[in-house]
Amino acid sequence: MTKLILTLLSLLFSIVFSGQGFLRREGQKIVDGKGNNILLRGLGLGGWMVQEGYMLQTQPFASPQYQIKQKIQDLIGEKNTQEFYAAYKANGITKRDIDSLAVWGFNSVRLPMHYNLYTPPVEAEKNGEITWIEEGFTMTDNLLKWCTENKMYLILDLHAAPGGQGNDAAISDYDTSKPSLWESEANQKKMIALWKKIASRYRDNQWIGAYDIINEPNWNFTGENKNGCDETSNAPLRELMVAVTKAIREEDPNHLIFIEGNCWGNNYNGIFPLWDENMALSFHKYWNYNTTASIQKMLDYRTQYNVPIWLGESGENSNVWFKDVISLVEKNNIGWAFWPMKKIENIAGVTSVNKIPEYDVLLKYWKNGGEKPSADFARKTLMKIADNYKMENVTVKPDVIDAMFRQVQTNNTKPYKKHSIPGKIFAFQYDLGTNEYAYKDNDFVNYRVETGDFEEWNRGNSMRNDGVDILPCKDTETNGYQVSFIEDGEWLLFTTEVSKQKVFNVAIRYSSAKSEGKLHLETEYGSKSESILLTPTGSDDNWKTIILSNVVLNSGTNKIKAIFEKGGFNLNYLEFNTEK
Repeated sequence: MTKLILTLLSLLFSIVFSGQGFLRREGQKIVDGKGNNILLRGLGLGGWMVQEGYMLQTQPFASPQYQIKQKIQDLIGEKNTQEFYAAYKANGITKRDIDSLAVWGFNSVRLPMHYNLYTPPVEAEKNGEITWIEEGFTMTDNLLKWCTENKMYLILDLHAAPGGQGNDAAISDYDTSKPSLWESEANQKKMIALWKKIASRYRDNQWIGAYDIINEPNWNFTGENKNGCDETSNAPLRELMVAVTKAIREEDPNHLIFIEGNCWGNNYNGIFPLWDENMALSFHKYWNYNTTASIQKMLDYRTQYNVPIWLGESGENSNVWFKDVISLVEKNNIGWAFWPMKKIENIAGVTSVNKIPEYDVLLKYWKNGGEKPSADFARKTLMKIADNYKMENVTVKPDVIDAMFRQVQTNNTKPYKKHSIPGKIFAFQYDLGTNEYAYKDNDFVNYRVETGDFEEWNRGNSMRNDGVDILPCKDTETNGYQVSFIEDGEWLLFTTEVSKQKVFNVAIRYSSAKSEGKLHLETEYGSKSESILLTPTGSDDNWKTIILSNVVLNSGTNKIKAIFEKGGFNLNYLEFNTEK
């Protein structure tokens, strides 16, 4: 009886919160049940169900999840490994995470699923049977409940298919010693059965936004490029996606289906014509120019085949790139899902998981060998890392969130924090905003287009995800970080509140091994200080304070620009004191 009551309550809850109807294709648009155009603004929960080495800093010595797990098990044993993964998954995504995403402005979540949380690998099945594991479904049910409570769409993404769907092994946890998805009929049957099971379970829930049936296939069927970028037919991929769609539709006539091409989702050669009326195309975009030309092929597909398109995955770049790509796709009525939610020491995501020194000991051992850490030391370290994945323990990145939402709408800057004058302003706390508005930096984005190599756009890789190069600060007077690698002509803008119009002395805290720097201050109303020379201090760790006098500020809000006429120094803070 209790189970029946809970089922009825669950059904009632679903009805109350499902008045918007299923997302569906209407020509070239994604709309809700009332026909309203829906622009998906989402985040992918990368690393929760499918670990990738770069997120845990175990790449390249352990990139796919099975290698990471083996490294851990070799240190702490099977029982402790199970304990770690239980804590890791329990802490990785919770209601608090989804509540936060909703507050920040996201209206959807993309869940990268690992098949092995829902069904065992084929080699563990008996007599060709397909059995089920409740863990993955329970995790999905909980996530769906949190999304529903926040009126957010949940997009189910098969990120790691049975056997693995790509030569980029970390993405799908592909074990090269076993048959891949494409080399095993049993794996393909299991994938089809999994999607049928998912469709049966969620067919009536309107907060399931779509089924993203296979993430980033990258496989050479007939071509020479191992990731399928030169494929011209993609026949096995199309055949499998058609079979999956058929299985889904046997259970679920309602939900939108996203498909992806080969070559990390972008090679659609041979995929057309489409085979379902309620379908949309997903593409992924990383490290290239944010011009209309960069998405023109997908725009052409949208027009030619009268089908919606969706930027199903993007990210891992600077805030400027984020703002530009979101502006580009939204201008073209294309929704998006960024990547990922959490990773260790992450400046390019909405949160960062804090690393502890003990974890570096494990990483060093895994990489180089040597003296093996004790099982007790390793277990405590890993459990602390798992605890650091809790939302209350991560570092939220307001600059990234600001770039993805507010900066798309305006070039106006916003205070990073409240700066009151008289008072001290740390250099890394310059305004929220984009290059040429909140700051000026010569290297502020990575396109990786001309050479295929990562361009050096942020040599600090700490604290913030702008072009400004920030490093940890070892000064005795510090708030943790300093602005470094300053070049001629760069600048920072600070929005401040001044209690009364006065003349101020400004204490400039800086260091410089050899170079002589030079800076001055300007305000938006035309006030300009004298220039001041910053003579070398003999070492980047030898800090000195120099006074810039006669700086006039008005009462109220002042936007103060620190202009670096000559770079080569490190800047800790500016402290404004009333002139005596």
